Amino acid sequence: MKLINSLTPSQEILIPVYREKWREIALSTESINHQKATVAINAAYQIISYLHPRIIFCDSPHRALKQMERGERNKVTNRLDKKLRIELIEELAKQVGGKLRSDVNLIWSQLRPQLWGQLMRQISGEIGLKLGEGIQPELWACNASIFDFYISVLSCSHDEKKWQIYRDLILNCGWFFPFENICYVSARPDILSFDNQQRLHAEGSPAIQFRDGFSIYAHHGVRLPARYGTVHPNQWQAEWLLTEDNAELRRVLIQEIGYVRISQELQAKELDTWQEYTLLKIDNSVNLEPIHLLKMTCPSTGHIHVIRVPPHIGLARAAIRWVNWGINPEDFSVQT
Repeated sequence: MKLINSLTPSQEILIPVYREKWREIALSTESINHQKATVAINAAYQIISYLHPRIIFCDSPHRALKQMERGERNKVTNRLDKKLRIELIEELAKQVGGKLRSDVNLIWSQLRPQLWGQLMRQISGEIGLKLGEGIQPELWACNASIFDFYISVLSCSHDEKKWQIYRDLILNCGWFFPFENICYVSARPDILSFDNQQRLHAEGSPAIQFRDGFSIYAHHGVRLPARYGTVHPNQWQAEWLLTEDNAELRRVLIQEIGYVRISQELQAKELDTWQEYTLLKIDNSVNLEPIHLLKMTCPSTGHIHVIRVPPHIGLARAAIRWVNWGINPEDFSVQT
């Protein structure tokens, strides 16, 4: 078999096309067609020599989890993954040179954190789901983007039946949990909301929501508890920092609330002043270490800007010097 070792320019420009094609498929919020999903599931069971299962459709992975018999990675999940995804990987990889595989894998490497890593982390973290308990089409879509490119663009030979079943499962199912005699198939989410960097994000509303109301809140990729996620960031309260133990959530709260509001609402203590600069300290246990803030008030506009400085700094002039990379405030030719 002659290896394919390079791409033509016309082939190379199609890489992002296939990445975006499978991102759109994986992030679909259209309702699944139960009849098509049933056909796809039955074909998958047949290819691993299992009888057609009883299929139960659920409104969310959470609902499926509550109904199914949980366990470690079951043999049906394992066999389907090996028969379809792994065997397609092995079959197609034999026809493509190592460097080219690395180049084309850019499709996979850019999709996987967005489509699978993020969704899996958020959803499974919310409901306590282990990876081995089911199959997530988002993960399979990452591989499908490469399979599709190899097959459609590079004309690699392949098992057409496996590829058809693999595609049909992604196109027609949400998360599904296959057991020997029964298979639970989740609906797709009704809402999927992202920021401009493709991170799960919504303000005051769910970033992921299923038809049964199961929801996940996220702020630029960080999962939020409902007590924060249901409130628009403009209305977040500085006092929440006093009881929040999670460091990542404290970081998000601080970033959105801002040090100006934090210093006002938590009654920061004045340590020192120099001209229009004031060094403040927040005594409350907002963070793992004391928070020292340099407040700068513009003499002409009255605009206030607050920036955090290291907690060992106790004088306003020292804080100004730290902010300005060691330059003494007296050396400023123009103060703003």
